[in-house]
Amino acid sequence: MKPNLLVTALSLILPLAATAQESSSVEVYGLLDAGVVAERGCKGDCARTKVDSGIASGSRLGVRGREDLGRGTSAVYTLEAGVLNDTGASEQSGKLFNRQAYVGIDGPLGLVTLGRQYNLVYETLTDVADPFHGGMAGSAANLVGYTSKRYDNTIKYKTKRARSGLIGAVQYSFGESPFNSKVNRAYGGSLGYENGALKIGITHQRKDNLLDATGTTPAVDQSARNTLVAANVDFGRFTGYAAFGQSRGEGSQHWDMSNPYGAVAQTLPTDKSRDVLFGVAVPMGATTFLASYIRKDDRTLANRDADQIAIGASYALSKRTDFYAALAKIKNRNGGAYSVGNASNQGRGDRALNIGMRHAF
Repeated sequence: MKPNLLVTALSLILPLAATAQESSSVEVYGLLDAGVVAERGCKGDCARTKVDSGIASGSRLGVRGREDLGRGTSAVYTLEAGVLNDTGASEQSGKLFNRQAYVGIDGPLGLVTLGRQYNLVYETLTDVADPFHGGMAGSAANLVGYTSKRYDNTIKYKTKRARSGLIGAVQYSFGESPFNSKVNRAYGGSLGYENGALKIGITHQRKDNLLDATGTTPAVDQSARNTLVAANVDFGRFTGYAAFGQSRGEGSQHWDMSNPYGAVAQTLPTDKSRDVLFGVAVPMGATTFLASYIRKDDRTLANRDADQIAIGASYALSKRTDFYAALAKIKNRNGGAYSVGNASNQGRGDRALNIGMRHAF
């Protein structure tokens, strides 16, 4: 997508947002994140040191709003475009609002939204399991990868958090193929608990990814079933993190930024794996120190196991601006090819150092 197309779209949105404020709550928001990434142990050619965008958090520009409909019910919407601020290009070619694009109703019984949205497993991974929250070199998504982060054509329902601390969610994504109703179909559910210092998330999803399913070509089944159990506990001086994941099916790995449902071709063929994560976040004034260990246990005969160890830190200059640094290393076994990425890039090497800053507005 050409950068001037994004500029044109935003020039139309911003005046509309200002006008809409007269009758509803509208917010224009964004985040810019950039830094230096140094990679080593690359598979093939790679730029060993580069300026990258969206390292700790994906850079974005968005509009979200809410209109009060009465009786505790509101209409809500979000349009969010990913930006590569190292070059000014769109984060994903062919999609203007590639991060999120949905509309819905928020009422006493919960929130229902329709459109392009994050899937439930990724939300549990980044919000509950990962001390790096899916960013920097220590991102848990480097090894605990379950297809894509977002699904198109999705209906999602989330309950209100009960007094007991329980919260639930379900989602269904339509494949919308004229040849087979199972092509790219996805569905799942999650159950969470938040009460005081304890946060727990349990998520399961099924993704039907039938490749080449046309009227004349037999389908190649790369479906997947993914389960993730995660928790974190705030002990006061530090927060501990732990998670266990299990995946089944040819299409169960790895994150693919360009495909709304999963990888078209598997670079790391495995149809059965288990993942274990342990992590910690230690706040000390304006600085927060981070560390995590992840073990991927490939349960196939190939036995392509991998381990990741990561350390990092962030320093908050204000509520909106911080500096960060992270270092991670993956040890691949038996021909595994997992790489150290970050919030917006899968990476090319088995070692990476990040130094950067982000600012939210």
